[in-house]
Amino acid sequence: MDLKALESAATWYVELTDECTDAAQIHAWQTWLAASPAHAEAWARVEKLQRQLAIVPRQAALSSLGAAQAQRREVLKVLGILLAVGGGSWLAADKIPYHALLAQQRTGTGERRSIRLEDGSQLELNVNTALDVHFDAQVRAIHLYRGEILVSTASDPNQRPLVVHTDNGSVRALGTRFSVRQLPRQTLVGVLQSAVELRPLHHLERVLRLGAGEQAGFDRDTVVGAQPLPSDSTAWVQGMLSVNDARLGDFIDELGRYRVGVLRCAPAIRGMSISGSFRIDDTDIALANLPKSLPVKVHYLSRYWVSVEPA
Repeated sequence: MDLKALESAATWYVELTDECTDAAQIHAWQTWLAASPAHAEAWARVEKLQRQLAIVPRQAALSSLGAAQAQRREVLKVLGILLAVGGGSWLAADKIPYHALLAQQRTGTGERRSIRLEDGSQLELNVNTALDVHFDAQVRAIHLYRGEILVSTASDPNQRPLVVHTDNGSVRALGTRFSVRQLPRQTLVGVLQSAVELRPLHHLERVLRLGAGEQAGFDRDTVVGAQPLPSDSTAWVQGMLSVNDARLGDFIDELGRYRVGVLRCAPAIRGMSISGSFRIDDTDIALANLPKSLPVKVHYLSRYWVSVEPA
C-alpha cells in the first residue's frame, strides 16, 4: 500500500467528516479519488476501518490554529491505525490476527473462490475471507481467520476428523456439509447435511451438536441454542443475496460486503421491510432496483460512497 496515498486518504477522511465540508471540497476529493487506483484502494481501506471500528474524528477546535492542530492529530490517529498492521500482531482495522494477511487462501471484496482440498473436500470462499489448511496424520484442520466458507466434507480413509478453527473455538464435521462465518464477536455455523459439533474456546467441554437444517452462533465462552437455518443462507455460492421480510438496514449492510467503498442506509429507513433475490456480482443493479419497490432513492457521491435515503 502506498504510504502517501494512505496519508492523503486519512486527511480526506478527516476533512469530509467535518460539519463545514462544502461542495468544493467534495469535488476536490472526487478528483483526487479518480486520479489513481492507489487512491481508490487507500480510500477503501479507510472506509473499511470506519465501518468496523466506527472511527469518527472529533471536530476541530474553534480557532484556526487549534483547528489545524486538531485536524493533524486526527489524521495521524487514523493513519496510525491503518499502519498498525506493519508493526504488531493484530490488524487494528479488522481486529483479526495478522495471520490473515499471510494466509494460504484469501479473497478480497467482490471475489469468491472454490478450492478442492487434497482429501477431496470442497471449500467455497465468500468475499473477504482468509484461511489456512493444515493436514497431518491426526487431523484435517482449517483455520478461518475472517470471512465465510461452505465446506463439503469428503470421507477420509485414515478416519482423521475435519475441524474448522476460528477465533471463538472449533467446529468438528461429522460427515457433513456446513457453513462457517466469522462475525466481529462470534462465529455463526449452519448445517446443510448431517451434523457438526461446536466447542467454544474457553469451555471445550460445552459441546453443542447441530443437525441438518440448524444454525447456531458461539463465542469463546458460550454457544447460543440451535435455530432453524434459513433456506437461502448459502445463496452467495450462486452469486445471490436472498432476503425475506428483512430490515432494509440489515440488507444494505450485507450488500455492502460485496462492493468496494462505503454503502450506507439512512437511519430513518433502516426499519423498512424488503424481500427478494439480488445479484451480488453487480451491486449497482441491486441498488438500482430498490426504488422500484420501496420509497427510497440511491445517492452516489462517488462510485465508492453510496447512500440509500428516503425518497
